[in-house]
Amino acid sequence: MRCNEVVNRPRLKILVTLCLAVTFLPKARAQSPTAEQQLARDIFRELIEINTTEPVGTTKAAEALAARLRAAGFAEEDVKIVGPNARKQNLVARLRGGGAARPLLLLAHLDVVEALREDWTLDPFKFTEQEGYFYGRGTSDIKEEAADLVANFIRLKREGFKPDRDLILALTADEEGGPDNGVAWLLKNHRELIDAAYAVNTDAGGGQIVKGRHVRNAVQTSEKVYLTFALEVKNRGGHSSLPSKENAIYRLAEGLARLSKFDFPVRTNDTTRAYFERMAAGESGQTAADMLAVARTPADEAAAARLSASSVYYNALLRTTCVATQLQAGHAENALPQTARATVNCRLFPEDTAADVEQTLRRVLADEQIKISTVSPAKPSPASPLTPELFGAVERVTKEMWPGVYVVPVMETGASDSLWLRGAGVPAYGVSGMFFDVDDTRAHGRDERVGVRSYFEGVEFMYRLLKALAGGH
Repeated sequence: MRCNEVVNRPRLKILVTLCLAVTFLPKARAQSPTAEQQLARDIFRELIEINTTEPVGTTKAAEALAARLRAAGFAEEDVKIVGPNARKQNLVARLRGGGAARPLLLLAHLDVVEALREDWTLDPFKFTEQEGYFYGRGTSDIKEEAADLVANFIRLKREGFKPDRDLILALTADEEGGPDNGVAWLLKNHRELIDAAYAVNTDAGGGQIVKGRHVRNAVQTSEKVYLTFALEVKNRGGHSSLPSKENAIYRLAEGLARLSKFDFPVRTNDTTRAYFERMAAGESGQTAADMLAVARTPADEAAAARLSASSVYYNALLRTTCVATQLQAGHAENALPQTARATVNCRLFPEDTAADVEQTLRRVLADEQIKISTVSPAKPSPASPLTPELFGAVERVTKEMWPGVYVVPVMETGASDSLWLRGAGVPAYGVSGMFFDVDDTRAHGRDERVGVRSYFEGVEFMYRLLKALAGGH
């Protein structure tokens, strides 16, 4: 019954008394953070307020986190700061285990993309809590996970937890495109520090919120391979007042038009088949039927065509893609072009090869005068197996914390540091317990943020997952 409801007089006195009592009850106080939450918040704040953009580097952040680990009782030999130069240092820490299994590697990066104060509502390098969110550059990519991992390493150390296997923490530099990628550098120069049975990369996967509901928790098991070609047409040129039918721009444009109409063949692998099979459970009608149809072997071509037409994301999950991204031509407005160039960026299925894709491009362009050369060579990144140990643990913890949320394997259409590990023979899995709204993606953008509740739940998720994967007592 609401206090503004119309009532008869005999009940009025009682109702007024009740309403006044409710009105003057003391307001409930916000629940105080636990010691573990306060630690995770303090580390998060410290990280956000250290500028780790490429010109500044990651060393200050690595040293600050190393100091926290040492203060928590980690031995000096178990906390290493190493890197290619004074600005680009990586932090590698180890929680010693019993040696019953090979180590588990936990990965995040410390660097962030640039953020200009004039572009933001708030100072991007000041940690701000406002209306249920933490704001600042790196709050969703990916200092929240670096803070999460350090806080949990400290928590496990303080609890005296003895894992069955070593847990290795690597927080690295230059994932966002700098010249000294930390994972690649460590593999080349100090592989012994990060060698592991497999890796959990917190910079991939993660929870998805759709229309206010926690829906799924994705685990990245593979990613498409980045490959860029340059297309070039040469011509002798001439005066624009005497045009001929032979024109470098037209020839290149005709080839690109043929490419725009071409689709690579439908392809699936263990990850994408499992993805569509599990996603079908949350869909209905034709979409659900089509997802199940492409999850079968061989995939149904008509179903794949409908899914591809409905979503550029589904299209990218069903085939290798190549797309023109840059175009340059000519040298003067009154001269026939002597050169026309285009950049074509491809994202390959892990099972495709660069040679096969180049051969396909030549066939589709269908013009020997269009020269094809490689700009960014492919770095092979084989898919990681859908191992029951990892998936079983993620599913158990997800079910404990968010009943009804399902775990789904995904193939990243972009790229992460997992490609370096997979290429070196270390299976890697993108896992995170942080949930983000699929319609509010702010990584690399203005007013980057993470929900306060999502952050603390993510920290707890990782704590439980580490104990499940590490074994011990």
